[in-house]
Amino acid sequence: MKRLLRRNETLVGLTIIGLCLVIGLSNPTFLSIGYLFDLLRSSIVMGIFAMGVLIVIVSGGIDVSFTAVAVFAMYSTVKLMLAYAPNSPIWVGFVLSAIIGLGLGLVNAFFIAKFRLPTLIVTLGTLSMIHGFLLFAIGNRIIRDVPPSWTAFARTALVQVPLERGTASLHPAVFITLSVIVITWVLLKYTMLGRSIYALGGAPDAAERAGFNITRIQVFIYAFVGLLSGIAGMTFGSLARQANPQDIVGLEMGVIAAVVLGGAQLTGGKGTVVGTVLGVALVTIANNSLILIGVPAVWQRVVIGIIILVGTGIPAVQARRSGTRTYSMADV
Repeated sequence: MKRLLRRNETLVGLTIIGLCLVIGLSNPTFLSIGYLFDLLRSSIVMGIFAMGVLIVIVSGGIDVSFTAVAVFAMYSTVKLMLAYAPNSPIWVGFVLSAIIGLGLGLVNAFFIAKFRLPTLIVTLGTLSMIHGFLLFAIGNRIIRDVPPSWTAFARTALVQVPLERGTASLHPAVFITLSVIVITWVLLKYTMLGRSIYALGGAPDAAERAGFNITRIQVFIYAFVGLLSGIAGMTFGSLARQANPQDIVGLEMGVIAAVVLGGAQLTGGKGTVVGTVLGVALVTIANNSLILIGVPAVWQRVVIGIIILVGTGIPAVQARRSGTRTYSMADV
């Protein structure tokens, strides 16, 4: 029991329950099915991003370029579809955006794996490069006349619940996030590649001596993050029914905070899919629901910052007291 209470996932879960009780008792709107569907919709893109960031952090790296990759892939996809295949189905857009994201992820992988450059420096460079190119070549030109398949996808509902005013709809894009979560969980828990990612983050030199191919592992990690970023960008654009080059960029700190809040250590070697999902849930609730209890928008960042500091500080203190910094594959 004591071990369960010390687990980061348990602490985050209890925090979510407490926050939900406070918000729900203050404003019953929070407990409605319509608001639940809105929260799920708000977590779709962040959930996809978080799975990629989790793998990077577990490996001992850091990636801040994924939002720029996502918006570049999304904007490039809508331009290409409008020019060459305006009536193509939505899956064409997802495949194209994923390929573009994969290519940009391989750029990060090349500099990190080939030249062993610091991951933060490389991804900061590609973030600035990609975002700067968008600002220079596109500026603020928003494409609102998206392909018909984008609009049809945005209007699709998996479940519809009639309310007193209107209808609450659950978008099927939640299955995209769920699929990414399951794939990441299987990868980290049941594959040798997942074990090698943990080994790389826990002790890089020991992992190399043990026979792990560090270069190939890093290429996979950043290519995978690029691919997920392309999917996230396409998901965001299709749900918004527009392509705005200024969107998404700036969300990276919130995503990284959700992953760290879920128990991943920035030093590498530790992190779980379950914890990350809980971290995304907590950040999403805080971002979207604090206004329901009267917290002004300008103070929401302060409250979220306090939650992050407390949520990450308690496990750190507990780990220091126990004198451990190990991970268990069973916790993934």
